[in-house]
Amino acid sequence: MNDSKIPGSPVATPDKPADQPVDPGRRSLLRGALVTTGAAALLNLVPSAIRSAAWAAGSDAPEKPDLKIGFIPLTDCAPVVMAALKGFDKKYGLNITPTKEASWAAVRDKLMYGEIDAAHVLYGLIYGVQLGTRGPQKDMAVLMTLNNNGQAITLSNDLKKAGVTDGATLKKLVDGKARDYVFAQTFPTGTHAMWLYYWLAANGIDPFRDVKNIVVPPPQMVANMRVGNMDGFCVGEPWNARAIADDIGFTAVTSQEIWPDHPEKVLGTSAEFVAQYPNTARAMTAAILDAARWCDAQENRAEMAEAVAAKSYVNCPVDIIKGRILGEYENGLGKKWTDAKPMRFFRDGEVTYPWLSDGMWFLTQHKRWGLMAGDPDYLAVARKVNRLDVYAQAAAAVGVAVPKDTLRKSTLIDGTVWDGTDPAAYATSFKIRS
Repeated sequence: MNDSKIPGSPVATPDKPADQPVDPGRRSLLRGALVTTGAAALLNLVPSAIRSAAWAAGSDAPEKPDLKIGFIPLTDCAPVVMAALKGFDKKYGLNITPTKEASWAAVRDKLMYGEIDAAHVLYGLIYGVQLGTRGPQKDMAVLMTLNNNGQAITLSNDLKKAGVTDGATLKKLVDGKARDYVFAQTFPTGTHAMWLYYWLAANGIDPFRDVKNIVVPPPQMVANMRVGNMDGFCVGEPWNARAIADDIGFTAVTSQEIWPDHPEKVLGTSAEFVAQYPNTARAMTAAILDAARWCDAQENRAEMAEAVAAKSYVNCPVDIIKGRILGEYENGLGKKWTDAKPMRFFRDGEVTYPWLSDGMWFLTQHKRWGLMAGDPDYLAVARKVNRLDVYAQAAAAVGVAVPKDTLRKSTLIDGTVWDGTDPAAYATSFKIRS
């Protein structure tokens, strides 16, 4: 079957007006929202192995089969790494080489100048580049979400000795003005910056006026805290768990406590790449979507942890990675628990779908913190960047449900509800903002 004749979802396309919010936790809604019309419905009746083999061999074969996909050493690079290691790329006529990058700035630059084809990348970074927020501009594309949850804010043991155990006690210490307190995040427009700022503000701490914040690449967070360069940081795993294992810090809050099932990393590329290599973009999305489904199976998580722990990837002892990837948490203050919302990669397609409201949320926070002047057309930007057409066709090939709606509803740690329906008002609704 020639997939070039398969239309995108009739209910999830970039041009579709009138988007209504949906709660992704209501799995029944998602299951009922399969692409069920035309050739896509017929395609879903064909076993995925047959579909992918026909795809790779036919006129929809990738124009560029050899791909370099950048990643930063974080546990959530797993779908990209496992797509290559488990051969999901070969199913779709691709040869994926994951390339380890030094920083998010390096990922941005290599994406912009075509030194890598795509990347495991911060959601907010892609949107920042799209609008040229505090940096160079290039039209970009989000092909899928790679994971939800699984980040954290770590505070130093020096703060613990000063009586800090959470946001409220940190607020008291900061108000005392004993000294300047320094917090690190990984990229100015990225996810970790937004989680850090949101949590500080939710506890009455202005992230720009009350404390200082700096940028540090993820693998360097623990070393910098060890020598006293910062009092806290927000980063992905395994570096929060590593800080506890090395007895230099504790987990004050997980990112899933800030926003349950929040979007995190995405499969990002340039709009130019999608235009030049449409079959490749679709095949790459299908391969990594297949890998994400494999990664999310609990029975595969230990194998995944072993794989990404290698020096070529995260370069961290597997036991430090394995605990939190299995949902087994401890915070360095004596508390241990099984987290109800650990890092997720698939969850019946709820995780991987590039919700328009997710992209818009990052724009609202960029506006909130003065990273951009004026309000963009939030929905228009999200429709341009989040390639729902590419995702829908890849999902059909893999046999994954596509939601009926393109917005979802979430309640964050401060009780604020985000549903994507009035982003300009949301961006200015916060008491603490720039």
